[in-house]
Amino acid sequence: MTDRTAPSRTAPGSSAPGSSAPGSSAPGSSAPSAGAPPPLLEVTGLKKYFPIRKGVFSRLAGQVHAVDGVDLTIAKGETLGLVGESGCGKSTTGKVLLKLIEPTAGTIRVNGEDITHLSKTAMRPYRRQMQIIFQDPYSSLNPRMSAGSIVGEPLTIHKIAKGREKQQRVAALFERVGLRPDQMTKYPHEFSGGQRQRIGIARALALNPSLIVGDEPVSALDVSIQAQVINLLIDLQEEFGISYLFIAHDLAVVEHISHRVAVMYLGRIVEVTGRSALFTNPWHPYTEALLSAVPIPDPSAKRGKRVILKGDVPSPINPPSGCHFHTRCLYVQEQCKVETPQLRELSPGHQVACHFPLGSGTG
Repeated sequence: MTDRTAPSRTAPGSSAPGSSAPGSSAPGSSAPSAGAPPPLLEVTGLKKYFPIRKGVFSRLAGQVHAVDGVDLTIAKGETLGLVGESGCGKSTTGKVLLKLIEPTAGTIRVNGEDITHLSKTAMRPYRRQMQIIFQDPYSSLNPRMSAGSIVGEPLTIHKIAKGREKQQRVAALFERVGLRPDQMTKYPHEFSGGQRQRIGIARALALNPSLIVGDEPVSALDVSIQAQVINLLIDLQEEFGISYLFIAHDLAVVEHISHRVAVMYLGRIVEVTGRSALFTNPWHPYTEALLSAVPIPDPSAKRGKRVILKGDVPSPINPPSGCHFHTRCLYVQEQCKVETPQLRELSPGHQVACHFPLGSGTG
């Protein structure tokens, strides 16, 4: 298996469904070189804590450490997969970097520009560059709006098109995602789950964004429909040079669509590397455990060591000291309990947050 490398992209032209986002540039290679433009998205030290309040006076009784110091970058035209157990902070990370939720701390940069503390008005141009596809195609669409109105709403809000021009753009979007233009007048309840998610994709594509966050966009779909939607996302990326943050817990899906993969545990990124390296040579014990749990189609095929983690995921209200994973790690040592490991690059493109990484020659 080889990495799904990002090919050269061409910027969407006049035939693209939406209009170019302000400040965006033509997508290029996913591997920035010295002197190259900054990555499309750069997140540093991102944190999101949710307060817990109790009593009559709503006094602060604690905090949920949903996202606890995340660093990541996404290049133009690249797909970064974000994986981890349910509740580890993946979806919150996606919403915070889009500023749907305000961060507690950290820095968010888009094309090198800091958007962390921008007001809602100042964020408006960046909304066109960053869109989201939600997990549930049943609840993410307004049941009182027709499918065409849902897809065309962003064009109205951002004053890109109206009247006949808007209808033409929406019809083009429907065709591009595999729906018929004559379905524009139907309502969400008249579509299947896969068709509803295509409507969600068309809505995200309407403004011709540079980045789309997919918050488990295929987890609620049948397996056969999942493959169709994933292939559609890949085709759109190749056509328009879109970057994806693809959030999922299904490693098989992530392996198919991603160029690089980031593994998350209890609010922190523990490993980031190319797809092939992650699946063939994981360095973090948590990644090793995740991969060992992936079912294989052929029961007689040889597979690696089965790793069964002990205990449950600790509470994000009171996470463990040092390495968050040390309470379940098979290789834990005293240093892991008191010292927080930093995400460090031990080989080109392969980063791990572990004091004693597996198979790296440094543990």
